[in-house]
Amino acid sequence: MAPATAQAGTVPPVYETIELELNSGSALIRLNRPAALNAWNTTLGDELLDAVHTVAGDDTVRAVGVIGAGRAFSSGADLRDMTSRPLTSDGHIDVLTTLTTVYHPILTGLRTMPKPVLAAINGPAVGIGCSLALSCDLLVAKRSSYLQLAFARIGLVPDGGAAALVAARAGGGRATRMALLGDRVAAPTALDWGLVDEVLDDDGFEEQIAERLERLAAGPTRSYAGSKRQLNEWLYARLPAQLELEAHVQQEMAASADFAEGVSAFLEKRDPRFRGE
Repeated sequence: MAPATAQAGTVPPVYETIELELNSGSALIRLNRPAALNAWNTTLGDELLDAVHTVAGDDTVRAVGVIGAGRAFSSGADLRDMTSRPLTSDGHIDVLTTLTTVYHPILTGLRTMPKPVLAAINGPAVGIGCSLALSCDLLVAKRSSYLQLAFARIGLVPDGGAAALVAARAGGGRATRMALLGDRVAAPTALDWGLVDEVLDDDGFEEQIAERLERLAAGPTRSYAGSKRQLNEWLYARLPAQLELEAHVQQEMAASADFAEGVSAFLEKRDPRFRGE
């Protein structure tokens, strides 16, 4: 994609783990930890939240895209970073605070932003990365990409609204299958299920994303905003309550022996031995 040209008088913030590109009427938020497959560490979460607030509040931005650098959209939460997070009063990793103060505002910010948001799924979209993509209005995927809710593989449950967002697009049965089995859903299958709206060939993917953002930026922004309000009321009216529930259930899981085993197995690159505890 061609280098961004900022609007006159608008200087995009400079981040460590995010790139914010401003073009004529559109913005592209690029997750930029390619060596870690754009996994979410503390810095990425904080910077992504700031980028979402920035584009939401910029009236010159009429359409927003979200994409990953390198070969992944996002591989989900960075487990190495997670193990260094603050602990709760009973000595367990505090995931609830991160979810409620960082992750949820990012996702609801995209859903309620009065301008269209396009997820450009350029590679694996896993865990919270899958939730991030599904929080957008339009999902366009590379043919080689896939979506996955892999939480159960480390003893956790879906969070970031994943259960509600998958169910709204693909139905409860498929949401259950993704949540419990954690299998990859390849882009063509995701298209059949309604999880994504379009699948494009890998070659020329970013150029085609730029064309779609340009079209959205030239469209009737107020009409788009009105449509989002209607869809949010019908499809996602209970999303705030669902996010709150997910955060508390996830905190329960973070205190489980299965989660400790799941993280240890992941870091040691072995199969976990879950005991249901």
